This record gives sequence, C-alpha cells and structure tokens, in this order.
Amino acid sequence: MPVTQVEKDPNRLTMTVRSEFKAGPDRIWQMWADPRLLERWWGPPTHPATFEQHDLSPGGGMKYFMTGPEGDKFRGWWRVISLEPGSGLEIEDGFADPDGNPDPSMASMIMKMSIEQAEHDPGTTLMTIETSFQSLEAMEQVLEMGAEEGMTLAQGQIDEMLASGAA
Repeated sequence: MPVTQVEKDPNRLTMTVRSEFKAGPDRIWQMWADPRLLERWWGPPTHPATFEQHDLSPGGGMKYFMTGPEGDKFRGWWRVISLEPGSGLEIEDGFADPDGNPDPSMASMIMKMSIEQAEHDPGTTLMTIETSFQSLEAMEQVLEMGAEEGMTLAQGQIDEMLASGAA
C-alpha cells in the first residue's frame, strides 16, 4: 500500500498523509491534473468519485460527488488557493449540499499537497497531503466520518493505476 504514514496532530489541528509511489513526479501530478484519472482514485473503492467541474488554476474550483454502494451521493467542493504545476497545490476543501453548493453546516478545511522525488530512490515519488482543520471539533467530526480510512483506501488505488499504465 502506498500510504507510509498518517499523523494526526490535535494540537496543530492537522492530519498528514504521506505516500510513496514507484513513478516519477510527472505521473503522480497527472493523477491530480486529469479529472478522469482523479476520479479513478479520489474516492475509496466503495465510493467512486465523479468530478463535474475541474478547474485546476489559482482561484479555480472543483465540484465532485462520491457514489456509495446504495447509490447515495456525497458531494464535495474544492477552491484552488495556490498551484505549483508538477509539485503541489493548496486548496480549500469542503462538503457540499445536494446541489453541489458549499454546506454551511460543515466547516471547510485547507489541504496542502506536495509531490517530490524521493532522495533514497530516483524512481520513487513522495506525496504528502496535509489537511488543516478550523477547530478540534471539526477535525474530530471529519475523522469520525472515516477521513483517515478513506484517504488510505483511495490512495491505495494509485498503484494499480500506475501498474496498468493509466497515468
């Protein structure tokens, strides 16, 4: 499994997920830049994602939903804060209502993603995703919803995509 470490820090209000992939940084970046590739791994296997909007530019946004086994849809949105093509991005990440609009009852989060070539192996790319929460209550709520397990399962699909030549 590509996830090598999950660190939850309630004092800093962060969850950091570190992963390693046997691919170059450009291939891992494509997993974010191409919405058809992103939707193949963003949701865990039981909740595949569909991106209805994907504007990966500063100020741009994404709207998506994950479909559960019973056909129920869980919607989310991203707003791109900053972007370094090929190496990272920072987004505001939130839950959405049934129409895809930000859900005011749920706090948004800031997610920073970075990609870098591993020093120990030039054929390996390290991906770090740090999610910052607005409060301890918001962090606990998202963790109780299964964010750690979901992120681990979702990233587990990237290796299969790389092996099949999908990216």
